[in-house]
Amino acid sequence: MPKQEIEHPDKRVDTGAYSAGVLVDGWLFVSGQGPLDLATGEVLHGTIEEETLLTLSHIQKVVEAAGGTVDDIVKCTVHLENINDFDRYNEAYRSFFTGIKPARTTVQSVLSDGIKIEIDAIARIQPQQA
Repeated sequence: MPKQEIEHPDKRVDTGAYSAGVLVDGWLFVSGQGPLDLATGEVLHGTIEEETLLTLSHIQKVVEAAGGTVDDIVKCTVHLENINDFDRYNEAYRSFFTGIKPARTTVQSVLSDGIKIEIDAIARIQPQQA
């Protein structure tokens, strides 16, 4: 099965040389998302909780554009600008996923433009039953 590019439905500006998601054989690989206004490309600075939930909502929209739901997300990799934000980010993350939580790796990283968080994800999209 060939690769299929999945775009974020709200993205209106070029934010880099990458696809928001790539779907192949039911596996969706979502590029790192951050707290951006995808209509303008501007960073939406906020608390770690606000940036976490906005970033996860961007991932959700890419997964939905591929025909899935957040329950299809099986793995997330999270980059925190400050690992001391872990507990607060973790609570926001916990509130977002109501079912089985995806496997996860969290690391401290140098992030650009003053963002506090970047998250990428892998989802397994099951074919729709006719």
